[in-house]
Amino acid sequence: MANLKEIRNRITSVSSTMQITSAMKMVSAAKLKKAQDAITAMRPYAEKLTELLQNLSATLEGDVGGEYTTQREIKKVLLVVVTSNRGLAGAFNTNAIKEAKSRAEFYAGKQVDIFAIGKKGNDVLSKTLPVVDNQSTVFDDLTFDNVAKIADSLMEKFVAGEYDKIELIYNQFKNAATQIVQTEQFLPLASLKSDLTVTPGDYIFEPSKEEIVLTLIPKSLKTQLYKGIRDSFASEHGARMTAMHKATDNATELRNQLKLTYNKARQAAITNEILEIVGGAEALNG
Repeated sequence: MANLKEIRNRITSVSSTMQITSAMKMVSAAKLKKAQDAITAMRPYAEKLTELLQNLSATLEGDVGGEYTTQREIKKVLLVVVTSNRGLAGAFNTNAIKEAKSRAEFYAGKQVDIFAIGKKGNDVLSKTLPVVDNQSTVFDDLTFDNVAKIADSLMEKFVAGEYDKIELIYNQFKNAATQIVQTEQFLPLASLKSDLTVTPGDYIFEPSKEEIVLTLIPKSLKTQLYKGIRDSFASEHGARMTAMHKATDNATELRNQLKLTYNKARQAAITNEILEIVGGAEALNG
């Protein structure tokens, strides 16, 4: 009977775990809908801003990027790694951290620092790489203004010469089950001039095209960072919802197996008791 009691305890434990994972799945599904709508609505704006910047730049002569396009010998690299503050999201954080370590190995022999956005990335990467900053609180109030402050800090570091190259690593949201790790060059800006043929329009620019481009560049960088963090935020909830769905299915399967084992053990115990009773009765009659 002690064996039966142990199986009953395991069934209770697995059932409790299943309730927790099921609840977490529903919470992530609700948050995913809002996060997915936000990134879906933002992508056209970000793409149009980039297109506008390229079209304007294509009509200008020479380098139009100013201090944000300055190409220097790469000696100091800053990796901006976007992860989450919480776990239980499958391989979501692991993939981003693995990509950050891979990029650090790629720049072997150079100074590589980490700018962490998310507690999980900070906790793991700080053990092997220097983490210069951790902005995990941005997820408490994820707005463009709060992300713009981080982008301003990164731009200041690049302009001041603290780093020769800044890269952004994050999970791009594709759907609830698929997140793609992306590594984008944040600074210096790649060539703004598009290979596409630009048809000049009958526009009057006020102020000049040069001033407009120089105004749009910081805006574009802030938008790029905000889009990356938004993508990662939606990916986190998608990954967690998928992980909790699988965990709930596994817990259900395990509970069913335990119930079957319990019923078999209980049936065997009852059969043994009947045999003992019958055997005792026959002994008395004999």
